[in-house]
Amino acid sequence: MIRKIVPDVISGQALQKVSPQENVRAAAKMMRDRKIAAVVVMEADKLVGIITERDMTCRVIAAGLDPDTAVARDIMTANPDTLSPDDTASDALNMMRERNYRHLPVVKDDRVVGMVSVRDLYAVYKTELEEDLKDRNAFIYGESYGMN
Repeated sequence: MIRKIVPDVISGQALQKVSPQENVRAAAKMMRDRKIAAVVVMEADKLVGIITERDMTCRVIAAGLDPDTAVARDIMTANPDTLSPDDTASDALNMMRERNYRHLPVVKDDRVVGMVSVRDLYAVYKTELEEDLKDRNAFIYGESYGMN
């Protein structure tokens, strides 16, 4: 089955965002409090960047920036690659693998509608593999296999 980013991978997601002027510590606290690894950086309703845990590590801690004075614009990945809601889970995984990403914003008609993570995609594939295994076992061992 071909799984699309929306609704098969993400749906009903509460988008977490910061402004380019938001200080880095506030962004880090948001990520910690919401138990997320990336936020989008929005100027008005326009996507201008993304901040990930990797950005916090490499561009703040390792670079010796002060998280109370540095702002999102200083550490974000500007103009990030994005996915469309109609892209497939396979498209997303391929892009993430080729470009070494773990998170990608999902954009429809210039509006950010969500964020997909490699963890989200692995969960989809894990479920799909389990369903395939169940179907194959039922075929091999009979319809009653695994129904107890």
